Parts: sequence; C-alpha cells; structure tokens
Amino acid sequence: MIEFLFSYETLRITWWLLLGVLLIGFAVMDGFDMGVGTLLPFVAKTDLERRVAINTVGPVWEGNQVWFILGGGAIFAAWPALYALSFSGFYLAMFLVLLALILRPVAFKYRSKKPEKAWRTRWDWALFIGGAVPSLIFGVAVGNALQGVPFHLTSDLRPIYEGTLFGLLNPLALYCGLVSLSMLVMHGAAWLAFKAEGIVAERAKAVGSKAAILTGLLFAGGGGLVWLGLLGGYRITSAIKWDGPSNPLLKSVARDGGAWLANFQAHPVLWLVPALGIAGPFFVALGFRTRREGLTFIASKLSVAMIIATVGLAMFPVILPSITNPSHSLTVFDASSSRATLRNMLLATVFFMPIILLYTAWVYRVLWGKVSEKSIEKAGHSAY
Repeated sequence: MIEFLFSYETLRITWWLLLGVLLIGFAVMDGFDMGVGTLLPFVAKTDLERRVAINTVGPVWEGNQVWFILGGGAIFAAWPALYALSFSGFYLAMFLVLLALILRPVAFKYRSKKPEKAWRTRWDWALFIGGAVPSLIFGVAVGNALQGVPFHLTSDLRPIYEGTLFGLLNPLALYCGLVSLSMLVMHGAAWLAFKAEGIVAERAKAVGSKAAILTGLLFAGGGGLVWLGLLGGYRITSAIKWDGPSNPLLKSVARDGGAWLANFQAHPVLWLVPALGIAGPFFVALGFRTRREGLTFIASKLSVAMIIATVGLAMFPVILPSITNPSHSLTVFDASSSRATLRNMLLATVFFMPIILLYTAWVYRVLWGKVSEKSIEKAGHSAY
C-alpha cells in the first residue's frame, strides 16, 4: 500500500490534484478580496461606506494571500518546467499582476493616514486596480493555456518562448479574462452581502446579481466554443508512461478540436462539474434576490471552484500545451520534479496543510460578524 501511495505515477497525479486544490483555494479565498476591490467605486459612494467595504476584507486579506504563495511554491517545486515557462513567457503579464498586487497592501496601510478626500480617493482607485487587473490577467493566462502557448524546447530541454505581451491579449484569452473578472466580481459581491450591512450590502446584491448572470452566460458560451470544436484542444497520440522520465520530448501530441471534451466523454460523471459551473452563478443570482446571504456565498464559492475545476479536467493530462510544437507540450507525466521531491513535498503538505486550515478557520471564527457604519464610527482610527 505504501509503495503504491509513493509510486511516481501516484505522486504525479496527487500533485496535479493538489495544484488544482491550491489554485481553487486561492480563487475562493483571495478572490473575494479582489472582487471587493473591483466593486469599491460602485458599491460605496461616501468615505464611510468605502470604509465599511474595506473593513470586510481588511483583517483577512493578508491571510488569504497565503494560498497564492502556496500555489506559486507548488508550481516551482513540483512542476519546475511549468514554472520556468509560465513565469518567463508570461513575464510582462506577471509583472502587471505583481504591480497590481503590490498596490493592495500599500493602499490598505496608507489610505487612512490622511483624512483628505483626494488622498483617500487615490488609494481607493489603487484598491480597484489591485483587484480588477489580477482578476482579468489570471483569466487571460487560462485562455492562453487552453489554446496553446508559443514555445518549444531545445534538445537540452531549455524552453524558448516566442510570444509577446500583445500576443497574449488575443480575443479568446480576453474572453476568458472577462469570465474571470465577472466571476470574482460576483464572488466579492457575495462576500459583501454576507459580511456588510446597510446600503453597501444592498448595492453589492444589485451588482452581484448582474455579475452572476453574466458569469453563467459567459462560461456557458465558452463551453459552447469547446463543444463546437472552435477551441482547438491537444490530444496525446503516443503511449503514456506515467512513471517515465520527466522529458517532454519523449511523446507525440496532435491538435484536435474535440480533445478538451475527451475526458468528459470517457467519464460522463465529470459532466457534473461544468454543469455546476454553469448553474452555480444563476443560483447565486437567485440567492441575491431572495436575500439568503450565507447560502449565496456558499453557492458563489462552489461556482468558482467548479469553473476552475472544469478547465483542469478538460486539459488533463496536459498542463501547458505548445501551439508552436504540440509534441513539446508539458503534461502531468513528463514535466514534474523527481519522485523523491514529490514524496518529500507531500509529507510536508500532509503536516502543514491542516495547520493552515485550522488557523484560517480560527481567524474567521474570531472575526465573525457583520461590518456596519456604526461599528466603523465606533472603532474610529482603529478601522481601515
């Protein structure tokens, strides 16, 4: 049993699953932070209202970003080829994301340092940029991964990226960016409806309902592109050796318009995942209208998880396809770290992940309760 659990094949699939869990965790936990930042100019008109919105995420946003660090660390250690290609090929896009994410903590810390309206307005727009830009760019990255990235590998496995920043901003990638942006706006609105009181929560429900419907329609439309074969997928045409060497050059891959549907057709139960990804946002919209804040937020988290999981299940076992030379695409079975590295990382994860989850649960338990204008006025300068 132990030998099976720590076999190279099992470890590779386990770390593919864990990577998906970490990415979903980041989108679910830090996603509503970015959604609140994106919504800030639209749901809060006065300084007091903006303080209400900001204080719903102010105490927890730093802890939520742990998932972003964990995801990046997992890619670096478990899938080094993926890390090298994505963080070098998407360098300028990643730089924009990093710049936007840097603005967030600065804005949180400096906004309340002066009472002047102009000062606080500038930092409010910084929070908007820190939420909207990453939300859009992350979706753009997924869109590029779905259609293939222009790279190839040399004989010594050195990656050569041939794309540009403007090449990444193609119509399909921007479409996926809109899915991501509307999804996280929905998620941020669900959090504000759950956590805030008063006019901020009411405006969030109104905007969130529209964002939820838009998310469902956009995601269904993207699924339609896959169903019609308009979004070219990638199919492995050679034998797969799950415990083989980490060398992407030892296989053959072909582009196939229906490849991203193959896993769902082979295992029909998987259709539940995209079905929930489409239906979930409409349940969120219904939750906003029926004022069931807790269930609405749960439905929003489920929607985010199912939308991201759909992408992973569609692409498996491909991780990052190459549009330049499909046979150089990175996959689960040929782009991982060594067996010893994956095993040691898994042991560390089994030990530390429960600690992170328990700590996160404890923090949210301590900070339980709604934020209102009265609570902000009572807190004075101790609130953001």
